[in-house]
Amino acid sequence: METAFASVAAITDQRQKIERYKIILTTVLASNDFTQATKFIDHILSDDVPLVVSRQLLQTFAQELGRLDAEAQKEIGHYILNQIQPRVVSFEEQVLIIREKLADLYESEHQWSRAAQMLGGIDLDSAMRVIDDRFRLSKCVKIASLYLEDDDAVNAEAFINKASFLVSNSQDEVLNLQYKACYARILDLKRKFLEAALRYYDISQIEKRQIGDELIDEDALEQALSAAVTCTILAAAGPQRSRVLATLYKDERCSKLKIYPILQKVYLERILRKPEIDAFAEELKPHQKALLPDNFTVLDRAMIEHNLLSASKLYTNIRFDELGTLLGIPPNKAEKIASRMIYEDRMRGSIDQVEAVIHFEDDTEELQQWEQQIVGVCQSLNDVLDGMAKKGLTIPV
Repeated sequence: METAFASVAAITDQRQKIERYKIILTTVLASNDFTQATKFIDHILSDDVPLVVSRQLLQTFAQELGRLDAEAQKEIGHYILNQIQPRVVSFEEQVLIIREKLADLYESEHQWSRAAQMLGGIDLDSAMRVIDDRFRLSKCVKIASLYLEDDDAVNAEAFINKASFLVSNSQDEVLNLQYKACYARILDLKRKFLEAALRYYDISQIEKRQIGDELIDEDALEQALSAAVTCTILAAAGPQRSRVLATLYKDERCSKLKIYPILQKVYLERILRKPEIDAFAEELKPHQKALLPDNFTVLDRAMIEHNLLSASKLYTNIRFDELGTLLGIPPNKAEKIASRMIYEDRMRGSIDQVEAVIHFEDDTEELQQWEQQIVGVCQSLNDVLDGMAKKGLTIPV
C-alpha cells in the first residue's frame, strides 16, 4: 500500500490523483480488512494529502461504509471519528454521514442508546455549514425517541427541550406529531401522569388519517387513548384528576377499551378491590409499577389515594384503624396519606389525632341547594309559559 501511495503522490494533476486514490479505496473496501482501512485513513488525513482531496476521499469512504460487514463498519467508523476529532471542523459533512450510518446500524441491532449517542454527537449549531431548523428538529426528535426506547427519560428530555424551541415554527405535521408523542412519553416516564394523560388524549383526537406521506393507524390512536386513561387513573387523586376522568368517561371511544371497566369505577368513585387492581396491573408498564421511597409502588399509591377519596364520599368520619383495614395498609400510613391529601386540597376533611379519627367534609348540600335553585327557575319559567298559552299568546320556540 505504501508503494501505491508513493505512486499517487507523484501525480501532479489533482483530478487524476483523486481517481487513483478511489481505485485504492475500492481495493480496501473489497478486502474488508481493518488494518488496510486504517492505513488508508491515516494517509489521507496526513499532511501529505491536500485538505480538498482528503474531504472528497473521506466523503466517498463514508458513503461506501455500508459495503463492509457490521463489525467492520463499527470499528472503522469509530476509528475515523477518533482520527479526525482534532480537525472535526474541517470534516463536518463527513462526520454527519458516518454518524448517521453508525446510528442506523446500532438501531437495527436495537442498541437504542448507542444509536442516540451517535446522533447526539452531530454538531447541530455549527457555523461552518447551513443547517435549517427542520433538520435540527428532526434530529432532536429522533434522538429523543431512541432514548425513550430504553426508557431513558432524562436524556430524552434534554433533546426534546431543544426541539421545543423549534417546533413552534415547524410546518412539518409528521415531525410535530412525533414531537408530541415523545413529549407525552417523557411525562409518563417522569410520572407526571396527569400532564401525560392530557398529551396522550390530544394525540388520540387527531382527525386526519394521513399526514404527509404518513398514514395514521387507528390502533395507534386507540393506544394513545388507552395510555391517556391509564395515566389518568395513576395520577394523584383530586379535583384535576376528576375533571380529566369526566372527559374520558364521556368520550364514547373509551367504552371500547379493555380498561373501560376500571375507568368507570374510578370515575364513579367506587372503591376498587384487589382482584380489579391486579387485573389493571397486568396492563401497566414497568415504570408505572416502580417502587417509591415510601415502599409503595406507583400503582399502590394511586389506588390507595383513589380508595381514600372514594371512602370520603361514603363516610362522615372513620377511625384510622378502620381506614387502614379498608385500604389494606397500616393505620399510621393511612393517616399520613390522608393528611397529605387534605393539605394539598385534594380531599376535604380534618384529622383528630387525639381520637384517631378522620372527619370528611362533603359539598353535597351546596350542590343540592344549587340544583334546587335551578329547578325553581325552570318551574317559574314553565308557569309563565303556561299562563301565556292559556291567554292565547304566541310562544316563540
